Amino acid sequence: MVEWQTLINEPAVIAAAVLALGLVVGYLVGRLNEELLQASGVPEAVEGTPFERTAQSIGTSTVEIVARLSSWFIYGIAVLTAIHIAQLLDTEAFWLRVTSFIPQLFIAVLVLIIGFIIADKAELVVSEYLRGVKLPEVSVIPKLVKYSVLYVTLIIALGQVGVHVVALLILLTVYAVGIVIVGTVAFKDFLISSAAGIYLLLNQPYGIGDEIRIGDQTGIVQEVDLFVTKIEDDSEEYIVPNRKVFENGIVRMRD
Repeated sequence: MVEWQTLINEPAVIAAAVLALGLVVGYLVGRLNEELLQASGVPEAVEGTPFERTAQSIGTSTVEIVARLSSWFIYGIAVLTAIHIAQLLDTEAFWLRVTSFIPQLFIAVLVLIIGFIIADKAELVVSEYLRGVKLPEVSVIPKLVKYSVLYVTLIIALGQVGVHVVALLILLTVYAVGIVIVGTVAFKDFLISSAAGIYLLLNQPYGIGDEIRIGDQTGIVQEVDLFVTKIEDDSEEYIVPNRKVFENGIVRMRD
């Protein structure tokens, strides 16, 4: 009896028990998180995103990655606890640093995964919303939205692992100013077309079914939206940016 008590009190035995318990708990938590994510509709929400396609190409999914991440977090805590109990490392300072860093690293990785998913989904949503806008500048907007989300995500993740906050805020400010400057220059025609579209929609100098001439293009108006006016004749359809309506003027054809 005394030998069993002595054996049970051995640090190595306690460490092994903690490690085994951690493996079981980690597995169960991972399965529980996977079930909860499935029930909450996460697979449908991330379907079609590049992150999900990449995950499927390597035989997994976004849900499985997040669930496994929670399992590996618990595995890591169990291993570190077992090492500490077995007295393989005597440095208390090392233990304190590790136990404070592991949760921060877990949150940072989780933020990156969520950020990639949100960025991919935002790109898809914006692309779908702007599908009908036939201006070359518009194709850049979904990418700009995606990389803006990724940039903010990266800043948040770096902040979790102890990168200086002031430096991050300076980087974010520089990035925002750069986006405004580049956007103003690159999307000048896009902004002018949208402003012209607002005027046309409010004042309606022509409507659907009217025969008009804009520059050298003549036809019947089929659609007017915020960015373009669509006109067609017997054989061709013209998609005219609204800024050209103001640059070239409008001629309404009479019978």
